[in-house]
Amino acid sequence: MSVQSVDRALDVLEALAEQGGQAGLSEIAARTGLPYGTIHRLLQTLLARGYVRQESDRRYALGGALLRIGGTAERMVASRAEPYLARLVEQSGETANLAMLEGDFVVYVAQVPSPRRLRMFAEVGRRVLPHSTAVGKVLLAERPDAAAVFRRTGLPRRTDRTITTVDGLLHELDEVRARGYALDLGEEEGGVHCMAVPVVDGGRTFAAMSVSGPADRIDAIDRVELASMLHKAAGDFGSAVFGL
Repeated sequence: MSVQSVDRALDVLEALAEQGGQAGLSEIAARTGLPYGTIHRLLQTLLARGYVRQESDRRYALGGALLRIGGTAERMVASRAEPYLARLVEQSGETANLAMLEGDFVVYVAQVPSPRRLRMFAEVGRRVLPHSTAVGKVLLAERPDAAAVFRRTGLPRRTDRTITTVDGLLHELDEVRARGYALDLGEEEGGVHCMAVPVVDGGRTFAAMSVSGPADRIDAIDRVELASMLHKAAGDFGSAVFGL
């Protein structure tokens, strides 16, 4: 049985996260459907505990207390992901990664590198914008506010292959949903290709798992086979973490 006040407080925190970590009272109300008075009371409690802070323009933002919890959770998730990433490296010969969305940025939280001399590194802790990465596309594919995220980030061109229009990226997300995986074909870094799939928690995308490497080696792997490897690893990892 759920506790209504806890459910509502979590709704408020999730609404702030979905707005890039910061929102006004009206935006929170629009996302949660809660009355203004209820939201205000919840925010006062969250403010007092440091889970929310109020900016000078009176908008609300996620607070530092969440960083302590989130950092611990990320380390636990990263540790549990490593055997599944190692399996992907053994199967594909290429580097395997786990990434999560923090506000409008993708953060790499775990990696097992390829044993090959020429290999790809996305340093753990590195933050990148989602539009030019396979993991970012996966993490935004089911988000109703994906267009707003793209508009906020500005869509800088990383290579000559980077998609830099909101319409183009929304079409790309349609493709991700249709085929079940995302591709980065040299859009973040020239000569580097990547495939990513979602890690799902109760129907919601919690993280993205990927394999990346030099374009010629990634392209030499059958895409259906690589997608199957990734889905199996991501599914097994999700079941282990969430008991699905």
